Amino acid sequence: MAGRTSRFSASMTEAAGQDARAHQTRTGGSVQPFHLESITAGGDCAVLRIDGDIDAYAAPQIRERVLDLAHNGAVHIIADLRGAGFLDSAGLGALVGSRTWLRARGGSLTLVASTDRILHTLQITGLSNVFALHPFVLDAITADRHWQAAVCGEGDSAREWCCKHGLL
Repeated sequence: MAGRTSRFSASMTEAAGQDARAHQTRTGGSVQPFHLESITAGGDCAVLRIDGDIDAYAAPQIRERVLDLAHNGAVHIIADLRGAGFLDSAGLGALVGSRTWLRARGGSLTLVASTDRILHTLQITGLSNVFALHPFVLDAITADRHWQAAVCGEGDSAREWCCKHGLL
């Protein structure tokens, strides 16, 4: 399972009674579909890359993916929000609920965010003080002992692992 990449595109599922292909993010005039990708490291760590709007449509999919990862042993999760265009209350609820659920099982949820819009949302809600928050996945990995052990166990440095998985 080490280093396995799982791809899940919302355009392949239906959620909340809608055709998922209809839910897309507008960023600078271009249209980008909601997309989740998980990349595991070791037995207990995973990066969950989230692209698109984190809203009422995406929230249940994020919760489900976190539960799936945890049920497969990955309880230390880094949510990479650098590709997110928007974060609403449903999305915040999914992140907070996932963090609570993981912590109750000895795990963690760390956020990676670098866009002003996402950072501002986290700051005005006070969640920037609740979550471990980093601007880059590499920073999140080097700040967490579970992640350091997982990446080292695969024979890579944190930088090499991030580069190998397109996370730099």
